[in-house]
Amino acid sequence: MVFLGRHLSGTAARWAIVMLDSVRSDHPLRQLFAGLVENTFCSEVGLCDPALTDYIADLLVSFTHVDRLHAIRKAQGRDLSHVAAILVAMSDETPASEAERDRRIYREIGDFSLFWAGVYPEHLRQPARRASDVLVNYVTQGKRSYAIVSDLVEEDDRPPQSLFKHLSDEFESCLHGLGLVRRELEHQWPATPGELLI
Repeated sequence: MVFLGRHLSGTAARWAIVMLDSVRSDHPLRQLFAGLVENTFCSEVGLCDPALTDYIADLLVSFTHVDRLHAIRKAQGRDLSHVAAILVAMSDETPASEAERDRRIYREIGDFSLFWAGVYPEHLRQPARRASDVLVNYVTQGKRSYAIVSDLVEEDDRPPQSLFKHLSDEFESCLHGLGLVRRELEHQWPATPGELLI
C-alpha cells in the first residue's frame, strides 16, 4: 500500500511517499516513473536504452521508501545516510564475501549519488550537510562507483555488467534526465517552494 502524505518538518512542509509494502511491477507509481523516465530519457536526453530507463525508474521507486536512505548500515546498526559515511564503513565491515560487499556498497554509492545529484542537487549544497560530505564529489564518486560495480559483476548477472558501465559512462546525462523528470513531476503536481515531491 502506498499513500502520499504531507509531513511538516520545522517550518518547511514536504511531500513524502510512505511505503507500507514493496511496490508491485504493475503499481501505478512504478508505471508513472517508468513512463516519465522512458519519455524524458528518449526524447530529451537521447538515451533510449530500456535497461537503463527501467533501472532509473526502479531507482526512483526505491527512493520513495523511507528506509532506502538507510539501506546500508554499520554492524552496530548505525544508519549510513551520507556517501562519506558509506565509504568509511567499507573499511570497518567484516563481510561474508568481500566481492559481494563491494558490489553492494559501490552500487549503493552510485545509486545514492545519482538520485541526490540528479533529483535534488540543491540539497547537496545546503550548509547543514556534514563537512565530510561536502568534500565528496557526488558526480565523480557516482561514476567511479558504477564503473567498479561493472568490473565486479558478469554480463549474465541481474542487473548486467553492461548496465553499470552505461550508468558510469552516461552519469552526467542521467543526472540531466533525472532533473528533467523532476521538472515534469513538479509541472504535473505543483508544490510550494521547499516541498519535496519524492
